Amino acid sequence: MLPREELLSGIENRDSMARVIDQAEQALKTWEIAQTEFLSPPELAEARQIFDRLTEVQALSWGGYPQAERQRLAIARSELPLETDGVEIAALDISGNFLFDTATHRDFLGALLGTGIVREKTGDLIVLGERGAQAIVVPELVEFLEMNLTQVRTVPVKTQRIELGELKVREPKKKAMTTVEASLRLDAIASAGFGMSRSKMVTLIDGGDVRVNWKDAKQASYQVKTGDLIAIRGKGRLEVGEVSITKKQRYRVELTRYQ
Repeated sequence: MLPREELLSGIENRDSMARVIDQAEQALKTWEIAQTEFLSPPELAEARQIFDRLTEVQALSWGGYPQAERQRLAIARSELPLETDGVEIAALDISGNFLFDTATHRDFLGALLGTGIVREKTGDLIVLGERGAQAIVVPELVEFLEMNLTQVRTVPVKTQRIELGELKVREPKKKAMTTVEASLRLDAIASAGFGMSRSKMVTLIDGGDVRVNWKDAKQASYQVKTGDLIAIRGKGRLEVGEVSITKKQRYRVELTRYQ
């Protein structure tokens, strides 16, 4: 048995991580690959934190393409080979004429969930504008959705399985920049990276809109470090790169902003 309570110590998403531990124990017991449902980025971060502390079991995440936000974990004993094709996922094309009735990510997700399935069974949604969207789901739902997902907003749609290689994924826009600051405080670095005032950033942090490494940022005084990922709801992400000290004893920080 794995040290469940020790692994769950300090974990925010306890229910979902408890299920991940259940699947890890199943993989140990059966010598077979266990699959989680789709996990959100904060859940994935906590799952990786758990597996970093285990030696007898391993996990591999995959969501259909490299930068997918929602991913499933395949879990196996450390002795067994584990590759991305061991993560069971499928892709769907949801096609229709949305030229005169534009549908958003929320509309497509609402139509998917409106068939009666739960969010954990779905991965990322890729909206294609007037042509429709593509969805990543667990394979066992493909036939059900092909039959039951027939309309999004007022638009009739045809839902059919496609290969993962047919996903029309756009590379995220990114902008590299350098800032020089007196400190590595979160509010200072994030305000520079997102191009907003420090007071506005403090308001966002206090309002719970800012995450660092997918965990809620609780203090504007948090000291950022190389590798940190800062996300603001609705505004994209900021990756902290190399940090160096100038001759005037200030911090030069390399940043990459993703939109």
